[in-house]
Amino acid sequence: MPDTLLKAVGVSHGFDTELFHDVVFSLSSGSSAAIVGRSGSGKSTLLHIFSTFIRPNSGTVHLFGKELYGQSQTSIEAIRRYEIGIIFQFHYLFKGMSAMENVEIATILSEEKIDPELLEKLEITDVMEQKIGELSGGQQQRVSIARVLSKKPRIIFADEPTGNLDSETAELVMDVLLDYIRTNNAALLLVTHDTTMAGRCDTIYRLDERVLREE
Repeated sequence: MPDTLLKAVGVSHGFDTELFHDVVFSLSSGSSAAIVGRSGSGKSTLLHIFSTFIRPNSGTVHLFGKELYGQSQTSIEAIRRYEIGIIFQFHYLFKGMSAMENVEIATILSEEKIDPELLEKLEITDVMEQKIGELSGGQQQRVSIARVLSKKPRIIFADEPTGNLDSETAELVMDVLLDYIRTNNAALLLVTHDTTMAGRCDTIYRLDERVLREE
């Protein structure tokens, strides 16, 4: 029986104007979901609320059975370090270090080990000793994904992870992400403009006119 890893009820948020209201959402182990919508609709903001970085104006978010924003900052930081992984469109790697050193930092902090098979699946084994500045953009993004997955997160939050990749590399990345959640009984929440990538997820939601609806 799948476990509910993420559950949100009545989530509303906005800055100068309201972005979305009364969002209800859940994500179970072994499953994947995509959120699509026009630019500025609040997709990334909603992902940041679900992934510990923005407290909503109203509503509740439960991660792993506990109300997220009722916990101490220390507990929230532990969730970020050990329980979740966040993949951005821009990789935020340490450019003065090698690809291997970038991945090692994450595994040291999360007390995990680098999986050579993961590097092979991402087709980056041969570049791990190179400096980040020597790699192509696609290679850098795959290193950043290896860094996140090496933490062994229970939920992957991915914000446009294939936005800067060619179609072949984007498919490879989605193969790896979906294989990871199946193998590790984890979950994936994908925010994307790419309908092809969204279509590979189990469920697609559209954020439009301040409302999140399942398609």
